Amino acid sequence: MKSTGTNSRRQFIITCILAVVILVPSLWGFGTKFIEFIALFRSSSDGVFAISPIMNYLLAGLGFFCLLCWGMAQGMFTDVERPKYTMLQTEQRLDEAQQQHTPIANAPDHNLT
Repeated sequence: MKSTGTNSRRQFIITCILAVVILVPSLWGFGTKFIEFIALFRSSSDGVFAISPIMNYLLAGLGFFCLLCWGMAQGMFTDVERPKYTMLQTEQRLDEAQQQHTPIANAPDHNLT
């Protein structure tokens, strides 16, 4: 049986490898396209249209960075397993509450006549 430290270290290594494999090509594509837009804007008078994509890239990147910082400040990355247990506990409570109360549609008919 493996210890928790070994599993944690392996998970960290796998996460780092996946981060590099995913983020490096994404950053490369984003960076080269951004540099192309800036070069186009500087090179010709018709390159003014490139201001819009440049601003979109900057604002979208800044927005995602702000969301990341907010999530880190709120502690959303400290215990990523908790939400699934909370969801299952809530579902169990709702199921128990539903079993205790008979819905009106399934209630027995009472003839008052």
